[in-house]
Amino acid sequence: MSILVGQKAPLFSSQAVLANGDIVDDYDFEQAIKNKYAVLFFYPLDFTFVCPSEILAMAKRTETLNSLGCEVVGVSVDSHFTHNAWRNTPVNEGGIGNVPFTLVADMSRGISESYGILAQSPDSYYPTGVSMRANFVIDQKGFVRHQVVNDEPLGRNMDEVVRIVEALQFFEENGQVCPAGWNTGDAGMTNTPEGVASYLADHADKL
Repeated sequence: MSILVGQKAPLFSSQAVLANGDIVDDYDFEQAIKNKYAVLFFYPLDFTFVCPSEILAMAKRTETLNSLGCEVVGVSVDSHFTHNAWRNTPVNEGGIGNVPFTLVADMSRGISESYGILAQSPDSYYPTGVSMRANFVIDQKGFVRHQVVNDEPLGRNMDEVVRIVEALQFFEENGQVCPAGWNTGDAGMTNTPEGVASYLADHADKL
C-alpha cells in the first residue's frame, strides 16, 4: 500500500452510475472534482455485508459534505451494471437504494492500483483483487490530505470523514492546526511552542 498524503490524487475516467441514476461510460473524475473538495471511498464488492452499511452511512452524510463544497465518489471493482442493480435493490433486501453520489466501476482494477489499495496480501481478510476499505480526502487543488484503510471486517466511521473535511477547511481558513479530537466550534492551535503550551494549559484535561 502506498501513502498518497501530500501527493496529487490519481485521476481517472471510467464507467459509472451517477447520483441521478444515469449510467455513463466516460465519468471523468478530474472534471467532477474541479475546484471542489472530494471524498473518494473504496469498498470491496457490491451485494456483500459490511459494504452496504458503510454506503448507507455515507449517503446520510452526503448532503453535509456537499454543503462543504465536497464531491462524494464511491469505487469498487464491480461493473456499472452491478452498481445499478444494487441501487435498484431495496434496502430491506440488502440493496442500497438511490444513494446520492456517484458509484464508479473499476473492473480493470487500475483505479484501485493507482491508489495503492488493491487487496493482495495473504495475511489480510480480503479476497485477492478487490478494493480495500479506504477513504481519501482531496483538497481543492487536487492533493490528498487524508487517507485511511481498514481491513475487511472493520467498517468505517463516516462521521470521521465529515470531521476531517471540516478540520481541513478550518486549517485553510484560519491557519491554525487541529488538535486531537477537534470538532467544528472547538479552538485550534497555533503551531509554535508558545501556541501548544497555551492550548495544553487550557485543554489538556479534556483530551
